[in-house]
Amino acid sequence: MHHEQHLKSSDTIKDIVIGMSDGLTVPFALAAGLSGAITSSGIVVTAGIAEIVAGSIAMGLGGFLAGKTESDHYNSELKREYDEVERVPEQEKMEVREVFAGFGISEHLQHEIANEMAKDKHAWVDFMMRYELGLEKPEANRATQSAITIGLSYIVGGIIPLSPYIFIKDSQQALYYSCAITSICLFVFGYFKSRVTGQPAWSGAFKVLIIGALAAAAAFGMAKVINGK
Repeated sequence: MHHEQHLKSSDTIKDIVIGMSDGLTVPFALAAGLSGAITSSGIVVTAGIAEIVAGSIAMGLGGFLAGKTESDHYNSELKREYDEVERVPEQEKMEVREVFAGFGISEHLQHEIANEMAKDKHAWVDFMMRYELGLEKPEANRATQSAITIGLSYIVGGIIPLSPYIFIKDSQQALYYSCAITSICLFVFGYFKSRVTGQPAWSGAFKVLIIGALAAAAAFGMAKVINGK
């Protein structure tokens, strides 16, 4: 028996990817930039923690607003569809027929399907939401869950490049360990991110690694230039 396998990335996985992606890259670049200007790891840790807190809140809030907007938009369109099947049912039936016409269904069957569907208002509206508007009903508490997931993922990602500075006083030395640890994590994260999204895993891993490395190198170089070192 043939079994089709399709990889479906859930909304939670997408949120983790969003949070981890920025969490690994932004604090890494910040720590690298500070390391190019100062020698004290304590200052890097303080600034890094402050950035992680601010970044996680900002990212989480962004996720909440995006989820809230999606939910509000769906509910608004749902209300409009219920209103239209009541006020202009024939026009809505015509829109159902147009959807099935796109699938190559005969005109006779289009009318039969539309008339049969009109007997159940809720199923009718659900069909229009899915196939006319392309909208899926958001999960309950989607906005809150998204905010928490993105925020926590950002924190986890941000702690990784910052961790060597907690144990090593010299920021220059800590930077070497941070680069090594973060590079490995960026590569692994990029690999699994690409697997989840159905992209070539190895090329995706190298892309994420290169982006993170370039951001850190740019920040470090800029700090050196500003300080004239």
